Amino acid sequence: MTVTSRTKTDSVLVDAVDAARAALAADVDAAAIGDHLGHDVEGERVVSHYFDCRLSGYRGWRWSVTVTRASRQKVATIDEIVLIPGAESITAPDWVPYKDRIQPGDMSAGDLLPVEDDDVRLVPTYLVGDDAVDPLSQQDQAQIRQVADDLGLGRVRTLSVEGLDQAAERWYAGDGGPQSPLAQSAPATCHSCGFLVRLAGSLSGTFGVCANGNANDDGRVVAFSHGCGAHSEVQLSKKQQPVPLPDHVIDTVATDDFENF
Repeated sequence: MTVTSRTKTDSVLVDAVDAARAALAADVDAAAIGDHLGHDVEGERVVSHYFDCRLSGYRGWRWSVTVTRASRQKVATIDEIVLIPGAESITAPDWVPYKDRIQPGDMSAGDLLPVEDDDVRLVPTYLVGDDAVDPLSQQDQAQIRQVADDLGLGRVRTLSVEGLDQAAERWYAGDGGPQSPLAQSAPATCHSCGFLVRLAGSLSGTFGVCANGNANDDGRVVAFSHGCGAHSEVQLSKKQQPVPLPDHVIDTVATDDFENF
């Protein structure tokens, strides 16, 4: 391991490998301590020595023993002992907040997913527009609810421009968009399908809802440029036509003759 700091190297601390190993051995089993891997100069008169970790299940991890000394001190003092991961270590993935980990289909009956008051996807119903709305106080929120009730709007908040854009991008890039494998092999697009139910509002020119009970996308939002094999006008070619059944075999045995057997 190479020195990564530009701070002047302290020879006393750099040479304190044995002291660092002894301090580490006082805290952990000596069998768990491997070879000395090098050192880093952390700062003025502060050096960290690294030792290979031989604990089962900690492949690639290393012990870090930080030593320091006073300006006129001739021996190293142990400052900190920690176990840190190396480049090949198995570590936990970066933390992702719970609300960001939820995917469609994860919620079960009884689950609640509150929306934050300052969620950019929503704006008060009577403030819809291109201008951003600053976070509101509880008093302002209560007033918005009262106004919504008085005006008969039905909803306290509705989608903002950002919320509409995010929904459009998500739908267009998803399974209901033009790039899905189903759409790539479709004979025609949803735009010309009789089962398409158009949306209202600003998304009406790009998206609709599939109403074909035999299609994979039934009840789902689809882009006009999406498509599937259940298009209302799809026709089978001659090669795809089912093979006609042969005519019935004529029974030459009369009913009376059959009863005599």
